[in-house]
Amino acid sequence: MDMKETITSFHLDVLKEIGNIGAAHAATALSALLTQKIDMHVPKVEMVSFNDMMERVGGAETFVTGIYLRIEGDVSGGMFFIMPVEQASHFIRQLIHEPQFDFANEPSDLGQSAMQEMGNILSGSYLSALLDFTKLKLYPTPPALASDMFGAIISAGLIEVSQVSDYVIVIDTSIVTEADQNREEVSGHFFLIPDPDSFETIFNSLGVT
Repeated sequence: MDMKETITSFHLDVLKEIGNIGAAHAATALSALLTQKIDMHVPKVEMVSFNDMMERVGGAETFVTGIYLRIEGDVSGGMFFIMPVEQASHFIRQLIHEPQFDFANEPSDLGQSAMQEMGNILSGSYLSALLDFTKLKLYPTPPALASDMFGAIISAGLIEVSQVSDYVIVIDTSIVTEADQNREEVSGHFFLIPDPDSFETIFNSLGVT
């Protein structure tokens, strides 16, 4: 059976709830890091094809900043966190107080380290929520950071992911800081790509058949 046919809206609602719990944990950690209030939530979780995933961020040639890590343990797969490079640069400028910082123009080591730490917080918070719900043993690798065309970033990560599945779970993420007068919303995307056998393990552990 096609994998997309086996994943229902109820399954995605369960993942959205887990995502919102992870986002709340991440917001607390980021608030402490930025010394300002951060609001985060997950407005939408969908299962899309790889082609649709490309379009979600504006196409394969869109320049983005991305964090990639591999998940091993009771389930395996890959996880990406992708932000438009302008938004990622804006967020990191607030964090390191470096007005000229730009991922598109020779980013400093400090700024890249800050983005990697942000990736650690975001991915770690989501995986911790997943662990709390499923009681599975999951071991993430250290996240890798890249600023490049989205197609290049995602292709490099997919080399390590089983190719027999054509679908990816998209967890939209909204981040709102208080530093901007207009409370600018920063939008990112988690792309969760479990190896095919892992889908069943995740949902069985959640008590969802």
